[in-house]
Amino acid sequence: MTKRILMISAAALAIPSAPALAAPDATTLSPETIIVTATRTPLSLDRIAASITVLDKQAIDRTQDMGVTELLVRTPGISMTRNGGYGTSTSLRIRGAETDQTVVVIDGVKINDPSSPGGGYNFGNMLVGDIDRIEVLRGPQSILWGSQAIGGVVNIVTAAPEGPLGATIDLEAGSRETLNARAGIGGTTGPVRWRVGGHAFTTDGISVLKDGKEADGFRNVGLNGRVEVALADNVSADLRAYWSRGRADLDGFDPVSFLPADTAEYGITDEFSGYAGLNVALFNGKLKNRIGYGRTEIDRDNFDPALGGAKTFEAEGRNERFEYQGTLDIAQGWFATFGAEHEKSRFQSASPPWSNDGGKADITSFYGQLSGEVLKGLVLSGGVRHDDHSSFGGKTLFSAGAAWSLETGTILRASYGEGFKAPTLYQLLSEYGNAELAPEQAKGWEAGVEQHLLGDRLVLGATWFERSARDEIGYMSCFGVSGDPLCVVPGTTTPRFGYYANIGRTKARGVELAAAAKIAERLDFTGNYTWVEAENRTDGATYGKWLNRRPRQTANAAITYSWPFGLETGAALRWAGKSYDDVLNQVKLDDYTLVDLRAEVTVAPQMRLFARVENLFDERYETAANYGTLGRSIYAGIRARF
Repeated sequence: MTKRILMISAAALAIPSAPALAAPDATTLSPETIIVTATRTPLSLDRIAASITVLDKQAIDRTQDMGVTELLVRTPGISMTRNGGYGTSTSLRIRGAETDQTVVVIDGVKINDPSSPGGGYNFGNMLVGDIDRIEVLRGPQSILWGSQAIGGVVNIVTAAPEGPLGATIDLEAGSRETLNARAGIGGTTGPVRWRVGGHAFTTDGISVLKDGKEADGFRNVGLNGRVEVALADNVSADLRAYWSRGRADLDGFDPVSFLPADTAEYGITDEFSGYAGLNVALFNGKLKNRIGYGRTEIDRDNFDPALGGAKTFEAEGRNERFEYQGTLDIAQGWFATFGAEHEKSRFQSASPPWSNDGGKADITSFYGQLSGEVLKGLVLSGGVRHDDHSSFGGKTLFSAGAAWSLETGTILRASYGEGFKAPTLYQLLSEYGNAELAPEQAKGWEAGVEQHLLGDRLVLGATWFERSARDEIGYMSCFGVSGDPLCVVPGTTTPRFGYYANIGRTKARGVELAAAAKIAERLDFTGNYTWVEAENRTDGATYGKWLNRRPRQTANAAITYSWPFGLETGAALRWAGKSYDDVLNQVKLDDYTLVDLRAEVTVAPQMRLFARVENLFDERYETAANYGTLGRSIYAGIRARF
């Protein structure tokens, strides 16, 4: 079975990074028509040196997925760990990098959580909602996106208005009393473009624990909106906001045995991001300027009814970013992107009555990138960035890349990038903090080829990548240790359980293969296969071990047939090879295969009915040891576009 899957190697409805393309309609896969914004400047795919996946609204609708996680794991180079069902802690890893080494952006605002120990983003609360587009940029991207962009960038864009007035409605229901609703409405009135959207989701869920008997539910509601106002021919203003609240049931520990057990504990997470900006174009549009302010707030609280509803944990993370970005058209085919940013981060966390931590830090950054077409179809780029952190000082990074689009339908890509990750506020200032931490550092390169054949009806691609990282931050235990000055709380003689230190080195390399084909007029196929060797390079017992919870092989496949009478049917396959749950590779997580079926039929010009079966064969598997995963699930719903 495994060998057959590897030969299929495909991705469901998402074209891969080496072929840096979009969704699967192979008649529209011309790379010069697909514009990408994860590069912070709108660019066509054939000008981008890095690997990228684009999921447009058509691809998102076609998969019928409810969560962003389910969409992303169908794309190359991404693996996922989830501690239970919907709403539980969810980690995504790009090309074997740590989950907190990925930058997540929604409508131009970074939404990583400053209050979490690693500073990463928990995808457990991110539902599809009113999302119109997702871009995944792979490899170190710190030149344009700063700290944390070692693995890559996930850029999420909510829907923008189309025409004078338009609306979307999606309603579905299914297994475990699941209900999912989302809607949006927007339009254009004179100089004003606007849209508001919202979603509501509820499910009885599954037990967080693999062997638990009690179902743990999840509730989530969210709102998003945007307003764009043309103040003059060359001046416009933007306002964007996103908010969600999730309530997830949790499992804790038995108070007698201290073993994991079903409990009535639950957590509430509030997420907010907002942006206000002014855009000014000068010199007949050759110089575009953007001045903006972005804010992220993530609040997390846990409660235990067994303690009278007492709050057992709380964390608040705040991020404010003031930024300027300019884009200059220097000459035909040549342009420069440059900017300055000042980011202020704050956090507060407590586990009453044992701990109460807090602190703040600032980063001031300057960056620039030059791109130019030196020969017909050959675009070279290079960039530099300098960051000045209030705790560890300055860091300068470089990048370079080339994309060569040939008349034979071949696109060659190569790039080199450097990345860094500043120590988080928790790692610096909590009870386990270490003020002497240095930033994590990474270097990576990749080279790939993409071939378009038969008028873009067949697209093939392959990319080889490598990345090395050093000074990675890990937790050092003080259990049984004596004489270590860091095993006491700084400025006191009070001992502590441990502290954070720059102790890690890792290395990752691999290959991403991809294909998209218009097999017949009504038959589409897409696919990818990823092999990534992500290993620990830290001296000691873990040297040479697989990085935990990262399978070396993953594959996806999807096939879709559009019937003449308006029915569309499809099947998708996702396979993940074995991995290990622990750093010593002693707890094995077996490989697994998931098969989904879906159908969608047009019942009116603007209305479609859809249904799907997820995990058709009710595969039992784990992405994290002893945590539950969803079995066979059936959903059906209605989609309307006005």
